[in-house]
Amino acid sequence: MTFLADENFPRLAVEALRQAGLDVLGIAEESPGISDDEVLALSVSTSRILLTFDKDFGELAYRRNLPSQGGIVLFRLTPQSPDEIAALALSAIQGQHPWAGHFSVITRQRIRMRPLPSQPADQADPGI
Repeated sequence: MTFLADENFPRLAVEALRQAGLDVLGIAEESPGISDDEVLALSVSTSRILLTFDKDFGELAYRRNLPSQGGIVLFRLTPQSPDEIAALALSAIQGQHPWAGHFSVITRQRIRMRPLPSQPADQADPGI
């Protein structure tokens, strides 16, 4: 599974995921300043799961009927430090959840996963 880190995703967290052996492409490194539509299109065209702090991607994914091979992981918290988000991201991503086909929200307390519109409802995970 491969990932695309939105421009707002901390570089330290991107590096921590890479050091753990994950394939993470960073918007800040590859295409800084591109629009959310372009970020989502890149996520789809490269079959990468989007990692972001931007809540707008949920609406975009549902409005655009994001394909089931895509996925979005929204981190909904205010990190105390880049180290904290790196540790949280690494722990969550290595948890082997089915990120593809889901809009997932990570908080300090839990991970919620909802199927994207192109996923059947029985593929939903009610919350972890």
